[in-house]
Amino acid sequence: MPAATEAGQRDERGGSPLEVLLVFLKLGLSSFGGPIAHLGYFRNEFVVRRKWLDEQAYADLVALCQFLPGPASSQVGFSLGLMRAGYPGGLAAWTGFTLPSAIALVLFAYGASALTGPAGAGLLHGLKLVAVAIVAQAVWGMARSLCPDRERASIAAVAALIILFSGSSIAQLGAIALGAAAGFLLCRQAPAASSSHVAMPVSRTAGFVALAAFFVLLLGLPLLQGVTASPPLTVFDAFYRSGALVFGGGHVVLPLLREAFVTPGWVSDDAFLAGYGAAQAVPGPLFTFAAYLGTVASAAPHGIAGAALGLVGIFLPGILILLGTLPFWDSFRQRASAQATMRGVNAAVVGLLGAALYNPVWTSSVQSPQDFAIALVGFVLLTAWRAPPLVVVIVSALGGMALAMVK
Repeated sequence: MPAATEAGQRDERGGSPLEVLLVFLKLGLSSFGGPIAHLGYFRNEFVVRRKWLDEQAYADLVALCQFLPGPASSQVGFSLGLMRAGYPGGLAAWTGFTLPSAIALVLFAYGASALTGPAGAGLLHGLKLVAVAIVAQAVWGMARSLCPDRERASIAAVAALIILFSGSSIAQLGAIALGAAAGFLLCRQAPAASSSHVAMPVSRTAGFVALAAFFVLLLGLPLLQGVTASPPLTVFDAFYRSGALVFGGGHVVLPLLREAFVTPGWVSDDAFLAGYGAAQAVPGPLFTFAAYLGTVASAAPHGIAGAALGLVGIFLPGILILLGTLPFWDSFRQRASAQATMRGVNAAVVGLLGAALYNPVWTSSVQSPQDFAIALVGFVLLTAWRAPPLVVVIVSALGGMALAMVK
């Protein structure tokens, strides 16, 4: 009996990086619908079908990744690969889940310049209108779940006002910090934390090293950039800083990336929003939008090298802080003060995303009643009809082309 038990444990917990890569490559090719949908795909694949972990362990893992900055679904995927096959498994999971959408967006970046004439311009404008519908749906859904009471609704409103009146990256940091402080003071009605734990092959020493690397890069890259004035380092810092400061999922990275790339003139607003719209048409994590930006940015390196730099830069901080937190998560997550603080942070994130919905998404895309009609159709398809984002992309793109052709 003991031998059988051990064999069963090896079968359930042990695996190869190749196995992990193939499973996540399939998910990377088929997981449409954004980070919340990705978590549903993961649960069906790894809890229900493959039984790599149980329901409670998966819920704990999702709670951790939603707590941290970074792309939650990619962090969950990396953690599942890490559990299954160690560090090579984590890398295999990230590669398989990320590569398909990254390649598709690089191809779009190279092909977008060929879209000339009324039809091409209408197609790109339709993709910009997709962003209106997608971000509006994200704001609506996040507000309902993360701002259910007056305290958190007020935190979200104040955060939105801060961003709307300033819009700088310092203001974004300030809004998140204010949300954390307000949550600590006002949002202490936390539910009882689970007593189960998620076992991960990460030692406390490795966790400390990963946390140190996270903060050294976050604080040191701007200083090093000021000394060397290296364009690749400047671009890497822009991606790393955006990935390190994102709470609440992929859509929230929009204002951070816009501040980093549109404000200095590396990418135009039209190209930025067209790429963001195209990112809704592909499966996998929304953070692969960085591959598109790295390809089209005027700052060196661009092209394939810029895409690779963007992917590493934007995903690295989320992976580092995940590795740094895993050994300490069980004890920390039990504290009511930590849960209250994150409630305030999440509410501030809703305000941040709401401000981004107005500027730049709405102001740069909705220029006529017809534009509003296309965006409204997309929003209704997403929220009322539960249509896949790919359907909304097709409808909006065709609508934009039709409007351009009849003008």
